[in-house]
Formats: sequence, C-alpha cells, structure tokens
Amino acid sequence: MSAEYSFFESVGTSFDKAAKFTKWDPGILEQIKACNSVLRMRYPVKMDDGHIEVIEAYRVQHSHHKAPCKGGIRFSTEVNQDEVMALAALMTYKCAIVNVPFGGGKGGIKIDPRKHSAYELEKITRRYTSELVKKNFIGPGIDVPAPDYGTGEREMAWIVDTYTTLKPGEIDGYGCVTGKPISQGGVRGRKEATGLGVFFGVREVCSMPEVMDKIGLPLGLEGKTVVVQGLGNVGYHSAKFFREKGNCKVIAIAEYEGAIYNENGLNEEEVFQHRKATGSILNFPGATNITNSKEALELPCDILIPAALENVINGENADRIKAKIIGEAANGPCTPEADEVFAKKGIVCVPDMYLNAGGVTVSYFEWLKNLSHVRYGRMEKRFTENMNARILNQMEELSGKNMAEAERKAIMHGPDEVDLVHSGLEETMVQATREIIECWHKNPEIPDMRSAAYVVAINKVATSYSELGIFP
Repeated sequence: MSAEYSFFESVGTSFDKAAKFTKWDPGILEQIKACNSVLRMRYPVKMDDGHIEVIEAYRVQHSHHKAPCKGGIRFSTEVNQDEVMALAALMTYKCAIVNVPFGGGKGGIKIDPRKHSAYELEKITRRYTSELVKKNFIGPGIDVPAPDYGTGEREMAWIVDTYTTLKPGEIDGYGCVTGKPISQGGVRGRKEATGLGVFFGVREVCSMPEVMDKIGLPLGLEGKTVVVQGLGNVGYHSAKFFREKGNCKVIAIAEYEGAIYNENGLNEEEVFQHRKATGSILNFPGATNITNSKEALELPCDILIPAALENVINGENADRIKAKIIGEAANGPCTPEADEVFAKKGIVCVPDMYLNAGGVTVSYFEWLKNLSHVRYGRMEKRFTENMNARILNQMEELSGKNMAEAERKAIMHGPDEVDLVHSGLEETMVQATREIIECWHKNPEIPDMRSAAYVVAINKVATSYSELGIFP
C-alpha cells in the first residue's frame, strides 16, 4: 500500500484525472464516485474446538445505476472497508467498459481460510449469506456475489444453498451468485475466463499499429517475451494462453517464495506441477532462481503480467520496469505514481479495470443462463451440426472431392456451451479495447490507457444517470 494513498483514494485519484476530460456536471461525477451502500458486519461463529470467534465482514454496493450489483467475495486477513469500497468502485467502471449491465459491488470476510477447517468455513460463509439476506444485500435482481481471492466454487455452492433455503420457491434463486459448480447452475468456461480475457485484451492492443509503433514493437503477439507474476488461477491461465494461443515465450514466473527465469520459455503446467510436488516454484529444472520475487517484475521483457496483489508496482520501483506493455491481470497492481512514470517512459499499461473483466463477463453469462434455465448450445447445437453436414455433403457432391476428416469435423462442429462463452468473451474484450483506444487517440491530452478507460466508464455511467434522471 502506498504511503500517499489508501486503495479507495487511489481509485478516486485515477477517476479525477479522467473526469477532467468529460463534460458532466460535477454533482453527477460526485455521485458516480461515491459508494452508495456499505454494510459492515460482526457476527459470532462457533469453531470446531467450541470457542466462539467474532467474524468481521463487509458488502459494498458502489453503484445502482444498473441492477443488480455484482462483485466477488474475498476471504483474506487483509480485508478492510477501504479495500472493499475500492474494489466495488472498480467493478462499476469495469462493468460499464465491457457493457455488462451491472452496478459494482464487492464483499470480504476478514479471515485466513487456510487456518479454518472446511466445516468452519462453511459456517462462516452460510452465516455471512444469511446476514446479506436479512439486509436485502443479495438476490438475482439486487446483488450477485462471485468468487474472489480465497474463495471458489465450493463457497458459491454454500451461498446458493443458503439463499434458496431462506427464499424457498424463488424461481430465479440460482442467479443470486455466480462462479458456482457446473452441476449447480455454473457455466463452462468460468475458471479460465479472467486469464483468457487478459490474453484477448493484450492481443488486441498488440494488433493496433498506432500503439505498437509508439512503443517500437512489431505487430502481433508471436515471439514476444512475457513475465507473469502470480501462478494462481489468473496467472496460470494468462501464461497458458500467451504460450499456446499467442506463441509467446513466458520467460519468468514469480510467486511469493521467489521467481524462476528461463530465456527459452517456461511451461506453466510443468511449473505448477513442480510447485505442487515441492511446495515452491524455485529449483525448477532448467530455470534460474530469483530469490527476491519482486526483481522478476524488473526483468527485460515485452509484456509484463502482474496477476497477484495490488500495489506491487509503485513510485519506488516503477522506474526500473523494462517491459514495453504491462497487462494488469490483478486488481490495482500499479499505483497512480507508477502511472506517471509509465507515461514518461512510454510504457503502455493496459488497465485492470477492464483487462481482468473476463471473470465478470462470464459471470454475466452464467447469470443469464440461470435466468433462462437452459444450458448455452442446448437448443442449437444439433441443428447447426446437421445443417453444416448437409452443406458439406453438397460441396463434396458438386466438387467430386472429399474433405479431410479433421477439416470435416471442425466445420461440422456445433457450438458447445464453452465455445459460446469463449466467443462472447472474445467479442467483449475486443470491443472494449477498441473503444478505449479510440477514446485515447481522439483526445491527445489523455495521458494513458487507464484514464481513457475511466473516461469511457464515466461517460457510460453518467449517461445512465442523465437519461434515467435522479429520483425523486
């Protein structure tokens, strides 16, 4: 955390920097910045050994310009009101940029999940959910949580079960939370969504001549060197897609115990298995150890992907960053002071507020699936395959030539749920990137991509307020 700013203040600083480039009434801008509702809870839970622990928890609804509110729940000892407010604000802007019709929300429980048994975590989660129900802070049309740091499918299943138990007969009850297991109304493609979204966003930036000429890199991703900080879900999938789909070399991976470097590239799955077996990414065969993981951020590379915690690149180390493009896969990894340095050095920082929106985009698809009560692809898959087969047969008949079996299979394939989810995510990230870059280049005074993203977000949220009017 930087000494000058709390996390929420640093979000506000970035907002103010961008608001100068809009023409909205100052009162509207103040309304957009403010957190509408903050719920701060303390509740007791009996632990396995019989002692009672008082749990500190939060849920913040930042904006109601669209309903429901949307945002993850994190389990961490670092959780505090300021952090939850900041993350809720970022969710508002994130959803606006990627055209997902939600207001921003966020939740947090101040615990170390590793220090609790599964049964204790279940009790803590269910009690938290019941508190949200009591205060009308959860529901498919009110506020829809999702997984975040320290939570996953298991916790989301507990939440949906608690909610539907307390609200029997609510037909859309399964839409009260996203990130659920597939068997409980979850959507295929959710797990890799954030990492895949990061890949799509950075790939689109790298396909734009006006951006790449400015930083002196050739167009496209092929052959570019990538450093990834964090081997959690987002870091792992980011590394995987850059390597597999982008033909990039992931030359370094950093975790809190240290970092490893190999100029010929690393395979994230092999590193993951090595860490699982040894408890550390260090001493990976063929790689050089870097004892201080922060040093990995300063390695020469084309693309740096911070996919761990906030404020890891700040006024102190920003000047030593050698990457040409930074893709913020984590929430808030770069501080406002770092942005100033990047602007001077000509580094393009692709901002978190839309780049890691893959999770909320696919959560939106899951929510829609829960409201429609039907799996994506179920209605059209066979119809598409049958039509494609007929077209292929006609082509083969008319040409007198048979198509290779692999090609035939690929062309005939009707979309599964995961195909449609990935396609929707790609469309979302490509369009959002283009809108931001267009805004940035239309106004040469806008200093960086983050400010341009904020301008896009502010314009969309403010348009909502101005069109709907202010009640009463």
